[in-house]
Amino acid sequence: MSQEMTPRTVILGSMAILFAVVFVMVFWPYATQNMNPSEIFRERTHEENAGRAIYIANGCVYCHTQSIRSIDWDQGAERIAQAGDYVADQPILLGSERTGVDLSQEGGEHPDDWHMVHFTNPRYTRPNSIMPRFEYLGKDDISRLTRYVQSLGGKSADHRTARQDFWKAQLTTAYEFGPVQNVKWLSDHIPEGWRVIPNPYPTSDAGLARGRKIYQDFCLGCHSPIGDGMGPAQPYLYPPPLNFTILKGREISGGILYYQIMNGITGSAMPYFKRDLESEKIWDVGNFVAVYFINQSDANTEPRGIDAAYEP
Repeated sequence: MSQEMTPRTVILGSMAILFAVVFVMVFWPYATQNMNPSEIFRERTHEENAGRAIYIANGCVYCHTQSIRSIDWDQGAERIAQAGDYVADQPILLGSERTGVDLSQEGGEHPDDWHMVHFTNPRYTRPNSIMPRFEYLGKDDISRLTRYVQSLGGKSADHRTARQDFWKAQLTTAYEFGPVQNVKWLSDHIPEGWRVIPNPYPTSDAGLARGRKIYQDFCLGCHSPIGDGMGPAQPYLYPPPLNFTILKGREISGGILYYQIMNGITGSAMPYFKRDLESEKIWDVGNFVAVYFINQSDANTEPRGIDAAYEP
């Protein structure tokens, strides 16, 4: 028995396939979705919702996902996104685009002033960023956008943001006591073991060249090309970026520089780089700062361990 492919058959068959696809991909997931709030969910404030509207209007979601899949851990990810995180969001801004970093847990990763300068001109905080400038939004809308981004992560973000605020108050007090007290306060808050560790890599032309490139890619927007803390981001930040040149004549070990670059300084615009840079790159950029801005380096001095297999 033959089946003639008439126009009516083609149309009915196509409609059946379309219905099946829509049912499986739209209606069934909607009917079975979990609408229970997650453990980190909270309602957003009016200011945060206003920032979300700005986020949507300016197409931020086209580059920044707010969803982490178990196979797709991203920079800074500590938690896989759950449907319960977004039960109050309309529309839901999940997506799967990976042009920019994932923002599902962005709240509290940086203090407010970092976000303010980042939205003004992303190159001030990330010299290689391809994100467009949003300076045209004006200070008030950038502040609302910052409030929204700081809410991403719900209750966990609130905890991180409170930690940023606590340490910013401590940093501000130390900074306003003057440079000597400020440097002492920062050094005293580094674990003792790190203060006595020298840079394990010998100073070499290649190592300094690598350190210079890393500094240009990540650091000069805040610390400036000459390390005096007067980069283009400086007018937006308080306390301002550290002026490395005031460290001349002080005992600043490679371990101190490594620890601060690796972990950042919570409460300040100095982010952690432990997920951006491998270990040797942190040592290299630390040695570049030590040699060119502090005029000293303890690279490859005692106490030493076994030499690396590949080094000059």
